[in-house]
Amino acid sequence: MAVPKGKVSKARRDKRRTHQKTAAPSVATCPQCGEPVMQHRACVECGTYKGRNVFEKSE
Repeated sequence: MAVPKGKVSKARRDKRRTHQKTAAPSVATCPQCGEPVMQHRACVECGTYKGRNVFEKSE
């Protein structure tokens, strides 16, 4: 016969979820202007990526 599942306590549930937290995004500094920018993305302030001008900054 089937056995009903027992109640999972809050402590046991939370222990299982300890590794499901999100990490903070990694931030680098732009070599041209020095502003903080997310890695592998163009700088919003000066519009450069890997030393090339990707887009023109409009005022």
